[in-house]
Amino acid sequence: MNMKMLVMLPVMFAARKIDAEDPFVVYWLRVAYAVIQVACVMVIAYTYIQAMSMAGKTKTIYVPPPPQPFADPNAKTKYTETAFGAHVISQARSLLGSTLFGIALTVGLHYYKGMITGVAIQTIMAPLNLIENPLVKALLLGNGIREEDKIFNEKTASELTADDEVVDDKGNPVVRNLANSSANSIGGDGGDSSTDFESVLLDTWDAGVKADLSNLMANVTKKNCNFQTKEDHWTPLMVLSGLCVPGSASAIRQVKQLGGNPAILDKEGWNALHWAAFHGNVEAAKEHRKETKLLAVKDKEGNTPIETARKEGNESVAKVFEEAMGESKKSK
Repeated sequence: MNMKMLVMLPVMFAARKIDAEDPFVVYWLRVAYAVIQVACVMVIAYTYIQAMSMAGKTKTIYVPPPPQPFADPNAKTKYTETAFGAHVISQARSLLGSTLFGIALTVGLHYYKGMITGVAIQTIMAPLNLIENPLVKALLLGNGIREEDKIFNEKTASELTADDEVVDDKGNPVVRNLANSSANSIGGDGGDSSTDFESVLLDTWDAGVKADLSNLMANVTKKNCNFQTKEDHWTPLMVLSGLCVPGSASAIRQVKQLGGNPAILDKEGWNALHWAAFHGNVEAAKEHRKETKLLAVKDKEGNTPIETARKEGNESVAKVFEEAMGESKKSK
């Protein structure tokens, strides 16, 4: 960042000294700009193609915000929870979009206003800006786009500390699973852990829109992620799919990573998708969109999740599931 600033300042100063009335200078400046931009676009196109091949990488990572020149060094870092492949594709699209917009803006100002300062600056700065991009740097100067290289300075779930703040891609706080800590686990004092967990699960559901998922998520483990309540056979995934509260989508993701099974049925014949459909939880529906086989499951009244959503007037959920079915059919 500092090196780029050292280059940019003299470049900006020199660009203002260029004689915009000299046709010879303007011509060769245009040629240089065109060559550089074509080269940059070719590199970005290659980067974009490589990034799209990462679509299947679903490992969850926690990405810090890009460095800011005047940020408080003592401020708490806010990590964004996302899938590695999705983040790579998002960064590639952002790079492509910002580059094309920059070219259009620079060319437009030059063509309509005769401005050449921007043309001169971008001729020098475009390659420097490009090589700072983590995807381009990984492809041209590194070992390619690989999860293990942590090209975004990201963390894994095990590397997060209790002081790290985590949000989802919409800025909502993420409820983290701290169940690996014995201090947070229920039943650690020798009590009936299954009864205790059922109480936590039911208390979370009873809280409704005021539910705090942190207590539930602090106690979900690989052993109890498919636990069913005695009376109604509810599972953690069902409860999370029915609760329309911040962090429910992230919690569903975490439970699935532990081995949570959305296909389990409750007393009414509902799976987790039925729960999302009945309660109108769009974010939960998006988390279950890959479970297309479960969309054909009918409850004891003969309703699929899509039919349940429509019956309750939850058209947004029905649309998410229908789009998922359409994508599944196209891929076959």
